[in-house]
Amino acid sequence: MTATPQIPQQQSVDNASRLESQSTAATSSPSELASTKISLRAALRQFPDFPIPGIDFVDILPLFASPSIHETLIRSLELQVLAIDGGRKPDVVVGLDARGFLFGPSLALRLGAGFAPVRKPGKLPGPTVEAAFEKEYGKDFFQIQSDAVKPGQTVLVVDDIIATGRFRAVPLDTARREQTRRNRNSLSLLGSVYGYGAIFGAEGEDGDERDYFNHDDGEEGEDGCLRRWVLWFGRNVRDLWIEPRQGAVARAVDKWWSRWWLLMVWPAIFAVAWCAIPFPQYPLPYNYGVVTKDTIRGSEGHKIPGHGEARVEVNFWFFLFVYYGFYNITALMWITKVFNIYSLNWWPQSLGFPITVSIIAAISVAVPIPIYYFPETNWLTTHNTSWICWTFFTMAMPLFIAFGILLNHERHLGLRHSLSETQRIFTSSWWTGETDTINARDRLRRPPIPQTAFNPDDPLEVVLAAEPAHTHRQRPLTLKKRWIPASFVRFIWFCAAVFIAMLVYVLGEAYAETYLRTLPHSTIETIVYVYSWVITVHLLDALTGWILGGKEGERVGSYPLGWVFKLYFSITYQTYVRALYARLRSPQQFILLQALSSTFLIILAPLMISSPFHYVLGILSINNQSYSSYKKFCSRNIFLRGLAENVSMITFLGSILVLHYGKNKDVYPYFAFDQDTSTEPPSDGGGFGNGEGYDFGLTFYASMVTWACEIVAAWIVRRILWFGWKSDVTGEAKADLATWPELLPTGVVVMVHVLQNMLFSIVRLRFH
Repeated sequence: MTATPQIPQQQSVDNASRLESQSTAATSSPSELASTKISLRAALRQFPDFPIPGIDFVDILPLFASPSIHETLIRSLELQVLAIDGGRKPDVVVGLDARGFLFGPSLALRLGAGFAPVRKPGKLPGPTVEAAFEKEYGKDFFQIQSDAVKPGQTVLVVDDIIATGRFRAVPLDTARREQTRRNRNSLSLLGSVYGYGAIFGAEGEDGDERDYFNHDDGEEGEDGCLRRWVLWFGRNVRDLWIEPRQGAVARAVDKWWSRWWLLMVWPAIFAVAWCAIPFPQYPLPYNYGVVTKDTIRGSEGHKIPGHGEARVEVNFWFFLFVYYGFYNITALMWITKVFNIYSLNWWPQSLGFPITVSIIAAISVAVPIPIYYFPETNWLTTHNTSWICWTFFTMAMPLFIAFGILLNHERHLGLRHSLSETQRIFTSSWWTGETDTINARDRLRRPPIPQTAFNPDDPLEVVLAAEPAHTHRQRPLTLKKRWIPASFVRFIWFCAAVFIAMLVYVLGEAYAETYLRTLPHSTIETIVYVYSWVITVHLLDALTGWILGGKEGERVGSYPLGWVFKLYFSITYQTYVRALYARLRSPQQFILLQALSSTFLIILAPLMISSPFHYVLGILSINNQSYSSYKKFCSRNIFLRGLAENVSMITFLGSILVLHYGKNKDVYPYFAFDQDTSTEPPSDGGGFGNGEGYDFGLTFYASMVTWACEIVAAWIVRRILWFGWKSDVTGEAKADLATWPELLPTGVVVMVHVLQNMLFSIVRLRFH
């Protein structure tokens, strides 16, 4: 629930009465809109701690109690709609079930437009189409009649304007452009939300957006421009990354170049800049046991071992506080963002987020210090897997804290609020004499009857009701039957999904270590390595997707969380495949791997989105979604795969550039590519080795060609899906990001950390 202005309750009735004598203005000036907002705010009533403590409930019923106030409300909505698209009105007003029904019909009548209801499945007669919509408290699937919106009509979507302080609209030009380009059905058009507005929403919502651009402080010259630029920059940082807003995110992802910059270039820049920070380096001791660069070239004529041997010593404190510290901070940001989408704060309220996350960050860098100083455990610090495992436990700390908080608040026991006697009739507690909550009524509805009361051998006797032995209710010494609330079960499923995702970090490091320490490999061995990793990632991805579900009531039942975790597994798979490119020894090997990847994508994507495939999944009880919902999920997966391919390739190309030519070349020997020029590259595309015969130039340019092939393959797949199934991959992705703005910062943090994990797995550690 969005924040609302604090209105004294005793003044609200007087304000409502005063509004009855006011008449609405006939102009559509901004001053009139501001005046109506003030009037409507004054008519509201506020009830603190309703329906539960901590909620300030705003009562909107006074807006309907008086015809004049109701007229002011509709006029305010009309002015807001007219301001969206230069005074042009929509053809159809669509009201979402059921909150949009309060204002939708009246607004449609005022605008001279038709009204079309959008309801839950099974509520509308005749042919319908289905799509996913975001409500105030979650996600649901709604339906609209197929003939409710005609091709080319302008659509205005209304959903609980007063409670949330905003409405959604599709401007006229956008609707026409989308309808012409896509020829989509009406509900698919509604799924693409491009216009946003606020009536009298929370202070600091979209309504304050004009203040940044129309700020008139009387300053001119460079100081005034600098101030406006700072305000503009601060607004964008707040609206896109700190407190994402639907309108800001929708505008940011509308253009292709803006999407590329935010979703692909920015994560790559962060990851490459992190690995490019120069390490303080020291020469290896003479008796370390590893051949140095000078001796290995002169004696054996091949590249310094690429299977993970250190070439220099690095400063432990710089690694711990700068390199590893940033790595762990990104991990904690990722966990926090995932909890934000889940709508749960993992930190104790008494401490707050800054103090709690600072304590965890301090623990994450403090524990390795004694391990480094003790000779018996110092060897652990040279293994990347040890650091990855410690990051795993660092990321798990918020889960343990959140779990402990819920247990402390007894969220796992019974109900948080007692049921009424009528409600308890439909539970087993009413009939067995058990309480409905731990802190519920002490009075039992029906006392338990001891088994001795039904002993047929007992003599018949009459007992007075006043006797003490029978006025005291005997309770058998049995354990209370405590059922677990659905919200706590949902949290357990959520923890399982996060645990599986974090486990992939450790598995990925194990795969990388195994591959690096067993070089060189034949082509067959490398293909087995690659596709065993592919199968592992996809199996864990499928398991996590099943846990998260796609509908409410289906385990976690969160579409945004499914979006984030799907991106996580896609980028995890792609990053480790990119790291493999540095050890390909001929263009033929690039061609082989890329041909397999592109062929599978072009064949499997249309196959999996087809209705026969969906029917088979339904027969096997693997998928219970409607076909329209299933197509949306398939489109989402295609978009996230392309996003993962692009951002991982940009990071790979940038990292080999800065590591090959930068100061950290010896810290990352995997990307050094320094070899004896006398070594000839294999002419038959032989085995995948440790760099012999394959230099930096060939790696870089072959990767560029591979990237171009991936872009072409992705474009072909999107065209096939559009012409065959009218599925717009990019349009669905833009709608998702606009509907759930938190996906933008969460997705970027997820990609940055996974990219960091790939680079961390190939750094060689030996501390000075």
